[in-house]
Amino acid sequence: MSIEVEEVSGVPTPPRARVDVRAGFERKRDYLEGFLSQAPVAEDAEGPGGALYEAVIAALKEIYDPEIPVNIYELGLVYNVEISDGHVIVTMTLTTPHCPVAESMPAEVEIRVGAVPGVGSAEVNLVWDPPWDPGKMSDEAKLELGML
Repeated sequence: MSIEVEEVSGVPTPPRARVDVRAGFERKRDYLEGFLSQAPVAEDAEGPGGALYEAVIAALKEIYDPEIPVNIYELGLVYNVEISDGHVIVTMTLTTPHCPVAESMPAEVEIRVGAVPGVGSAEVNLVWDPPWDPGKMSDEAKLELGML
């Protein structure tokens, strides 16, 4: 692809920007050099208790059910989190198949988990068996909702 520039009469063409390397110009070291080539977390940090696992759980705790003022993790909607080589699989459910966010919640989970540093890709498996019930909520969630 070639771009043609039409010269306007009477207007001088501006000079091209040039950097003379012989004039003592030294390119500054790229501050990202080496940063992107390193693994963001240690390899043994993928399982429960590891840094990446805890970061994924923290991301899940930032997603709230729109009808219940409790995050989806404490609500007991997240059944399992598997991490392998930076690929995260979240197995979760919703309070009911007729939940108003049944179409958008899995996508939000995938986006939020995928944004965690160290996660290469994220996948959400939405399951209905076993069905969710209030007994799956954490004590913190029950306390928040006045059920304790």
